[in-house]
Amino acid sequence: MPKQQNIIVGLDIGTTKICAVVGEVSGSDINIIGIGSHPSIGLRKGVVVNIEATVDSIKKAVEDAELMAGCEISSVYAGIAGGHITGFNSRGIIAIKGPEVTPGDVERVIDAARAVAIPMDREVIHVLPQEFIVDDQTGIQNPVGMAGVRLEAKIHIVTGAVTSAHNIVKCANRSGLDVCDIVLESLASGEAVLSEEEKELGAALLDIGGGTTDLAIFSGKNIRHTFVLALGGNNLTNDIAVGLRAPIAEAETIKKKFGACAAGSISPDEIVDVPGMGGRKSRSLPRQVLAEILEPRMEEIFELIRREIYRAGMENAMASGIVITGGSSMLEGALETAESVFSLPTRIGKPMGISGLVDVVNNPMYATGVGLVLYGARHQNTRKFKIQDKNVFNRIISQMKKWFKDVI
Repeated sequence: MPKQQNIIVGLDIGTTKICAVVGEVSGSDINIIGIGSHPSIGLRKGVVVNIEATVDSIKKAVEDAELMAGCEISSVYAGIAGGHITGFNSRGIIAIKGPEVTPGDVERVIDAARAVAIPMDREVIHVLPQEFIVDDQTGIQNPVGMAGVRLEAKIHIVTGAVTSAHNIVKCANRSGLDVCDIVLESLASGEAVLSEEEKELGAALLDIGGGTTDLAIFSGKNIRHTFVLALGGNNLTNDIAVGLRAPIAEAETIKKKFGACAAGSISPDEIVDVPGMGGRKSRSLPRQVLAEILEPRMEEIFELIRREIYRAGMENAMASGIVITGGSSMLEGALETAESVFSLPTRIGKPMGISGLVDVVNNPMYATGVGLVLYGARHQNTRKFKIQDKNVFNRIISQMKKWFKDVI
């Protein structure tokens, strides 16, 4: 039975599914030992809309993961997405006190960079350093020990709605789980599917989930831009339901089984059976009709992402191309559609850098879950963000204990 302290669990709370991935850390290796997945019915566009339904789904997914891994799960790294997520760049400058840069100077310059006005209804989820500048020397990843007079930091700040973040924590707590950290889902997916070379040279990660499409642009090994588009696989399913006059559940099945978004590559002879609604007879339609429904929606998603990339001035920062992942990236023709819209080399991203149940998780739909485990393994000693579902009194008591500890 694996030791509890070596276990890291990623909880991907998605719009279509809730997935728990259990990883065992042994040295620098991450061994995936369990996975549990359950349909999600309590979220819409990445945001919790029904706490009881979400808690129920989390419990079932975690139970399946516990059964497979043979261990008890008590804490998780939870993913967050949704249209409320915003990211922006900031910079700060300080004078270096001593002869060389110390870890304290690095903390001070990051604090100076993050000292921006954030509305009361928003929570800082991540503060991600991009690069440091000592005097006029740019492109420094770790300035500790360097001699200089002035230290400057460029950082990327990711914020989300306080209510959405706390609802995710509340759902996990009600399921009997502690939340170690909340992680932006596109950042987690990047940990799982991007190689170090791609992060260094520059790549755009596109995580096409059920309710949202998350964009993260990496360059120089750090994240440069983040964006969440409130369109995803559910919009494709709705288009099929409306276009073919089929029930939503059947439309989802048709999308997974016969869905394609490149109408020109499909033979006119291919036929799809569409169940009728309200007891009507099922009917047969050419598969090309299905592709003609899905192709414009997929092109729209990619076009909106392309516009965001140009708006952010990042069109030249993606030398190694585009990586698409998430459940909807498995749609036939998605790769070709992305290449034609972005005019850049594109590949489908599957989890890398893991051992254990590789065959089970070797699928774009598990990229976020595996990425959360990898993120947790890398940051388990440097937790920067932690919110707990406590009342005000408990928070004050814990703060006073901390003060007394510091004084003594």
